Amino acid sequence: MKLLDYECQTTFWEDFSIAELFGEEAIRDTYKRAKAEWKKERIYGTELGVALNHKCWYWYEEKSTRLSQLYAKLWEEYHNWVLENWESEDLGYYLKMVN
Repeated sequence: MKLLDYECQTTFWEDFSIAELFGEEAIRDTYKRAKAEWKKERIYGTELGVALNHKCWYWYEEKSTRLSQLYAKLWEEYHNWVLENWESEDLGYYLKMVN
């Protein structure tokens, strides 16, 4: 997937899209697995945050309050975790990409 001029390195958008077919618990499970595996890797970890944020807005535009709120909750949890645990260049990269 390509976002603006950025070529994604992960399949997070697609992974969450597949999980959506199976419901909210599958979305939460996909998030938990992705976070556990990639939370300390700058590029993939950042793309996880971006995917969660974009999914939140996507479902808001599609008028699915339930999914939009779920993704907003997951993004807020992940964003706060990054702010508390990443430092220096990793945190700078993340903040540059999500703002």
